[in-house]
Amino acid sequence: MHTIPHSKIGSAASLPLPDSKAQPILSISSIVIPIEGRPLPLEVRVTIPFDPSASASANTKDKTALPVLLLSHGHGKSNYLSSHSGYAPLAEFYASHGFAVLQPTHLSSAHYALPYEPGNELHYKSRPKDMSDLIDHLSLIESYLPSLHGTKLELDRSKIVLAGHSLGSFTSSLLLGASNTDPRENTNPSNETFTAYDPRIKAGVLLAGTGSAGPNNTRSYLSENGRERLVPFYDISFDKMITPALVVYGDQDVSPHLTTRGADWHGDAYSLSPAGEKKDDKALLVLKGAHHGLGGISGWDAGETLDESPERLEIVRRVTLAWLWSRLFEDGVWEDTKKALEGEELNALAGVETK
Repeated sequence: MHTIPHSKIGSAASLPLPDSKAQPILSISSIVIPIEGRPLPLEVRVTIPFDPSASASANTKDKTALPVLLLSHGHGKSNYLSSHSGYAPLAEFYASHGFAVLQPTHLSSAHYALPYEPGNELHYKSRPKDMSDLIDHLSLIESYLPSLHGTKLELDRSKIVLAGHSLGSFTSSLLLGASNTDPRENTNPSNETFTAYDPRIKAGVLLAGTGSAGPNNTRSYLSENGRERLVPFYDISFDKMITPALVVYGDQDVSPHLTTRGADWHGDAYSLSPAGEKKDDKALLVLKGAHHGLGGISGWDAGETLDESPERLEIVRRVTLAWLWSRLFEDGVWEDTKKALEGEELNALAGVETK
């Protein structure tokens, strides 16, 4: 990871950060957690700041409690990025600014190529469980963390957030309070609604996520390919997604393989979910000219990224970090970020709204 910003981040350099400079980081991989009933152990990569005493974490003389960020990967065609080996541009950045980043490899990963059971395509039910299982096993994960500079590292159970991209965004929305009802009688004869809400998670970032299947159970917003092949189980409701969330999408992320709508479909988690209790608990960041890769969040120089841009990537990283930090700590970085986005150069690249 570079601590000096890329020469091509352009106007993104004017976006504020919670701290003055990035810290060195340390990555531990893989920590293997046996989970009863899971066909494979849960593998997780943990990335932490190497100088945690410099962060705004809960510090004492002898220990530092790091805020935790759970990062859920997507389901792209790459062999390795859809696993805990991907998303280095996000994981390294968040860790360098004070988070302990936990990245599981979900059962849907191409690394495993496990078959799906009808009613649990893409292993969509086990994916949010993986995230909750990580929280359940924070003590085990802590046992792998080194002592740095004489300081014992701990994980702050009161400051847990998450982020997810694409299918990982669907996973994350379920943990934030959204629900899904499989419309098929053969796989869901009782018409049961699947929920995975975890109140231990305080906020989440949904990156290029999935939108509504359509009003009144019509699934009219899904394309034929989406309904019949890719996500036959899908009919999400954001009505009870009560946890604070920042929704991010690109205005060129048109996805006919999934939806009949335009790029704004990816913003439904914002427009269809209730406002939060506090100011800006729900926020929307729209990136102008961006596709599904949002500038390159899934990997450095990744072939699947159609809109590779260090500047766009840096906007995503800084804006999401500022919003997450503001949900956990009392500081002005989010207000400063919103103000910066009103500037002429940044406003031509991204826009933000809140409720």
